[in-house]
Amino acid sequence: MLHTYRSASYEPGKDVVFVQHGMLRNGDEYRDFWVPAADRHGLLIVAPTFSNEAFNGPENYNDGMVRDDQGQVTPPETWIYRVPALVATALVDARVIAPGRARIFGHSAGGQFLHRMVSLVGFGPFAAVAAANAGWYSLPTLETPFPAGLAGTGADKARLKRLLESPLHVMAGLMDCEAAADNLPSQPEAVAQGPGRLHRARNYHAAGKAMAGALGCGFNWRFTEVPGVAHDGRAMSAAAAGIWFEGRLPEAAALGAGPETVNA
Repeated sequence: MLHTYRSASYEPGKDVVFVQHGMLRNGDEYRDFWVPAADRHGLLIVAPTFSNEAFNGPENYNDGMVRDDQGQVTPPETWIYRVPALVATALVDARVIAPGRARIFGHSAGGQFLHRMVSLVGFGPFAAVAAANAGWYSLPTLETPFPAGLAGTGADKARLKRLLESPLHVMAGLMDCEAAADNLPSQPEAVAQGPGRLHRARNYHAAGKAMAGALGCGFNWRFTEVPGVAHDGRAMSAAAAGIWFEGRLPEAAALGAGPETVNA
């Protein structure tokens, strides 16, 4: 399912933002988080939505259907990480959007989805990818099995170098740091990455930098910590919009964040 919003001033050739929802499979709400930015900047918003009925559990969304019920890696053409690119390509072919104008943002489970998408299938048609407040990460290593690492997926050193040299943007709310936060992944591999989402994001970025040094390749990831924001999809959407379309993080009041606000 696609949830979309077209601002009154949007026309093909302007920017398009794809949005990946969190574990609540609430693509309609994530689309709405981007409506203020769409109206300010003349954007089209496209939120691919994977229902829990059809894609039950994290293994069938966050983990992209990369493994089957027995834990075996499935054929790459069946991974749902390919879906956003297929949608973007179809919209280009239909002349709804122009080539090279699409960006994609994901929060929480959507952040898990996006960094794994980039790890395994690349940026595709997207000019920018921002993964925010992911619960845990597939570390850039070929030694640890997926989803804690990339081993067993067919990824090789060339794929790893492309990942590290890509402009992947990792975002984390400075207040999204609670070890007992709701819906925080708690399997041993996740806990080993840090007590909270902020710590795990820092760990992921540091692991990428270290791996780039070990491989002798470039490291082009960007890492942004957003002050005053916890696990808040609306506020992190506003932060990403500010960076992308205004060149800066918005002021705290514009983020609309509060310590009790949670959007999964």
